[in-house]
Amino acid sequence: MKISLTGAAETLLAPLCARALDANSAHPLLGDRIAAELVDRIDYDFDRLGIGEATAVGVALRARYFDRRVRAFLDTHPECTVVHLGCGLDSRHERLAPGPGVRWYDLDQPDVIDVRKQLYPTRPGHETLAASVTEPDWPALIPTDHHPVLVVAEGLTMYLSADEGPRMLNTLVAHFPHGEMLFDTYSRFAVRSTRSMTLFRKTGARLAWGVDDPRELERRIPGMRLLEADSAYATADGADLRHLPRGMRLRMRFDTEVLSRLPVLGRVGHISRYAFGARG
Repeated sequence: MKISLTGAAETLLAPLCARALDANSAHPLLGDRIAAELVDRIDYDFDRLGIGEATAVGVALRARYFDRRVRAFLDTHPECTVVHLGCGLDSRHERLAPGPGVRWYDLDQPDVIDVRKQLYPTRPGHETLAASVTEPDWPALIPTDHHPVLVVAEGLTMYLSADEGPRMLNTLVAHFPHGEMLFDTYSRFAVRSTRSMTLFRKTGARLAWGVDDPRELERRIPGMRLLEADSAYATADGADLRHLPRGMRLRMRFDTEVLSRLPVLGRVGHISRYAFGARG
């Protein structure tokens, strides 16, 4: 299948490629076989994205981190709504296989959703929404009721502008009565540092919104309360490191034990979970 995506939409092929590389590795960390199958089906030069072993490991660990926290929410709230923003071609719904009490919405740009519909079958309890996350009207497409809502956004916020990001969060808090949000952010330093990366040079995409401290959003978005925030370096554990090639193992230990303690590099990014609403 040949696809044509440009700019920020094209960058969604990078994490797909990374998850496929992980799935085909000797010791997968995420084991997303659907990603591997999609890469085989898509007619695209994935080599141009410059995704190597280190990136594949990082993307797999981040995706697994998100999966575990979404699973924890589903276990606590078997009847809930999940809104996956900037879903791209991610197979999180398939990996987690939520129960019949869960309504799941995958949202992305219309051109991305068009590709997604060609690659994924329809599933009960699952819907796709074709809209930009910055549009103010799309939340009205999702019912509000007594069930809690989990909003998930992996690898999205940094593509928004410094005005669009907070405005989107305000819209979500105003629309949904209560629930949680789970998303990652890059620091302002990290956003500036990506401009020379192969992925962004090849696709023409640009990152814009940086958040140095997760509590910035707690102060800026009325009703949001920070529950936890982990450094971008905190997605691996000892068991993961034992399965990696020696070179990768040494690199990850250096990142977690040295870089994570440096004043600037130690705060390149966070994965944060917020509550909102009276019972969030």
